[in-house]
Amino acid sequence: MSDHKNLVIIPTYNESENITDIIKAVMELSTPFEVLIIDDGSPDGTADLVKQSMESYPERLHMIERSGKLGLGTAYIRGFAYALEKGYDYVFEMDADFSHNPQDLIRLYQSCVEGNYDMAIGSRYIKGVNVVNWPMGRVLMSYFASYYVRMVTGMPIMDTTAGFKCYHRRVLETIHPEKIHFVGYAFQIEMKFNAWKRGFKIVEVPIIFTDRTKGVSKMSKGIFKEAVFGVIELKVRSLFRKYQPYHAVNRSE
Repeated sequence: MSDHKNLVIIPTYNESENITDIIKAVMELSTPFEVLIIDDGSPDGTADLVKQSMESYPERLHMIERSGKLGLGTAYIRGFAYALEKGYDYVFEMDADFSHNPQDLIRLYQSCVEGNYDMAIGSRYIKGVNVVNWPMGRVLMSYFASYYVRMVTGMPIMDTTAGFKCYHRRVLETIHPEKIHFVGYAFQIEMKFNAWKRGFKIVEVPIIFTDRTKGVSKMSKGIFKEAVFGVIELKVRSLFRKYQPYHAVNRSE
């Protein structure tokens, strides 16, 4: 059993085909996790299915309903605020579509706890390229996007755009996610960049990423454009900003 309070944040928009199954998969893991669904007014009834699942997991399943698509970043920022307010120790980001294997939540958690890391990243690229069901063009685009981010920012992270992560609460308390500038996939880069600049211990855990088999991808050209140009903006802004390093006095907690 875990001695920690663990919260998995899953943003949703039109995930009725996946949501019941992903909740069940997380709830049945050997390590106890709670789940927070942040639904952006899905017209396909995703929120209603979550409410049905709440009857089975009344203490462990939570939901925040928002009106309209407000962006991935703002969903996570809202979830992080909830997690800190409710006293969770470890906070996870995960997609609803099974591209992230729920079993890997345990590996991310154990990496932080046993390895004493502040942040664990589910990495597609730490051991070759571990992506299933993606067309080669998208694999190359994603891989070289991460390479591009590393070159511009200097971050020693192979999967800079990864969205499957575990944070110790101290990272979120220090970074103040509400001050993060971007809302799309560049949000994921900016969170890692801030954690790295502040000296947090970060580990990449190899995962196999499987593209969704149900529902529709949320990737768009606008999201990709934000990531490409956002990285340059992120680097330029960092040159004029002082990052207070985190002093690991209480890291053993």
